[in-house]
Amino acid sequence: MSYVAPVDDILFALKSVSDVSGEMDKSPVRGLDADTLQAILEEAGKFAAEQLAPLNTAGDRTPSRWTDGRVVTPPGWKAAYEAFCAAGWSALPCPEAFGGQALPETVAVAVCEMWNAANLSFGLCPLLTQGAIDALSAGGSAELKQRYLPRMVSGEWTGTMNLTEPHAGSDLSVIRTRAERASDGTYRLFGTKIFITYGDHDLTDNIVHLVLARLPDAPEGTRGISLFLVPKRLVNEDGSIGAENDVVCAGLEHKLGIHGSPTAVMKFGEKDGAVGYLVGEENRGLNTMFIMMNAARLAVGIQGVAIAERATQHAVAYAKERRQGRSTATRTAGMVPIAEHPDVRRTLLTMKALTRAARAICYATAAEIDKSHHAETEAEREAAADHAALLTPVAKAFSTDIGCEVASLGVQVHGGMGFIEETGAAQFYRDARILPIYEGTNGIQAIDLVTRKLPLAGGRLIKDVIAEYEATAREVKAINRLELGRTGQRLASAVVAFSEATAWMGEALEHTPNLALAGATPYLRLFGIVAGGHYLAKGALFGLEQGGAEGMEAVALTRFFAENLSVTAPGLAAVVTSGGDAVLDALPETTPA
Repeated sequence: MSYVAPVDDILFALKSVSDVSGEMDKSPVRGLDADTLQAILEEAGKFAAEQLAPLNTAGDRTPSRWTDGRVVTPPGWKAAYEAFCAAGWSALPCPEAFGGQALPETVAVAVCEMWNAANLSFGLCPLLTQGAIDALSAGGSAELKQRYLPRMVSGEWTGTMNLTEPHAGSDLSVIRTRAERASDGTYRLFGTKIFITYGDHDLTDNIVHLVLARLPDAPEGTRGISLFLVPKRLVNEDGSIGAENDVVCAGLEHKLGIHGSPTAVMKFGEKDGAVGYLVGEENRGLNTMFIMMNAARLAVGIQGVAIAERATQHAVAYAKERRQGRSTATRTAGMVPIAEHPDVRRTLLTMKALTRAARAICYATAAEIDKSHHAETEAEREAAADHAALLTPVAKAFSTDIGCEVASLGVQVHGGMGFIEETGAAQFYRDARILPIYEGTNGIQAIDLVTRKLPLAGGRLIKDVIAEYEATAREVKAINRLELGRTGQRLASAVVAFSEATAWMGEALEHTPNLALAGATPYLRLFGIVAGGHYLAKGALFGLEQGGAEGMEAVALTRFFAENLSVTAPGLAAVVTSGGDAVLDALPETTPA
């Protein structure tokens, strides 16, 4: 089956998690009325389903290729990209001063889900360009912004992020790409970067590379890294495209998945040096690059939601059509659709519930980002920024883990046919596997969460979050509706486990940091499970208030999540608080050579 954009589910999530059902001028989708918001989502869904989804399988089977020193994207890619830009989708969340529509992060995240569910490989290109726009908007000079942003916002030019080098993966402190000052105020860059998404392609005439490099007199470590804008082709004073820069694609990686997306090896300065322009201040490049990276981390979390949604749709459609075995419930004669079998039903419910929980966490993160820009007081804006910072590693890691798990379950629902490429289930599984790895591995997200985000606001922020989750569990418990089953009790137990694990983590960070790090990944998973239950419960409460089939489905999925998935919280808490010694004691003793 092809992709059907879940516009109703997305709207429901926005209303229940982001409070867009209230007064629009005070909500995260500031300035939009409900009808306009729905129209945007419906049009985005139509474009995703009609223009992007049909290219997904073709892009997997006829991937981007490097030939005669240039990159050729899959058939249909260029026409789809031109249509994407012509429809104004590239400009949707961008600054109005440079031709953008300045729509809120919550709306941008929702349409981003649709692009990536329809065609993950295609969706990566605007995702990275948007991140580059954010970084350049924050750190670029007025001249750089005026010269590059209008064409990046329109989609006429695309953007990339160049961090990783062959000898250095996540450890940016040891990058070797060097920058030398030129007499005209520009710089010359020399070095090699790998794993550069859309580092070269035939979709646009120019590509704007944001590159981390080190000046000759820079301090050691990450404090000596600068950020540079390095265009594929130089731009003349009048804005026209000039000569080719000393930047070349040396080849494309052969990958497990996302075949349509060209992942390039980029070489800078094979001749006289690639001309680059400083973004921000010398030796403070990571400060600006992290703006791009944080935006990309939420976007990658949405990619996890997207691939989970696509895999779930695929599995549900197959389970309704595939007949196998007889029903033990209805005693129907003859074979029945496998969706009627309890075990398959459990699998499908698991896929749906995890997908909705991950979506809710990502949308809630986006809503906090919008509040950090538009809340009425400085204190409210700062609190929202902290909340967004706390949720971002959870949104990225939990959602991308879910993407892999749900895609794997999708293969399982298909049985042996899921292992056959023609059904399409295998591609979702292959494509999903990169998501927990790029933009900071999920292990790094867990470390970031426990070492940098838990201490925010002196630890008060996480206590406030736990109090909010407790209040939601109490509210559900107090309703005592039959449809909710044991939802309130299960959510309350999960929050207790999370609270105890959080208190332990605070102590461990101070006294036994290695034990804290050993428990970081299960702690992040615990956070995701509890946060997912909380936001689903908010949706259930909203659903009970609204009524209708959509509201009742929200209630049913919340109950399933609480009674089948939230119950893992105490076990995860036990891993966090008492599993670390087994990790550390198992490591072999090492001595200096």
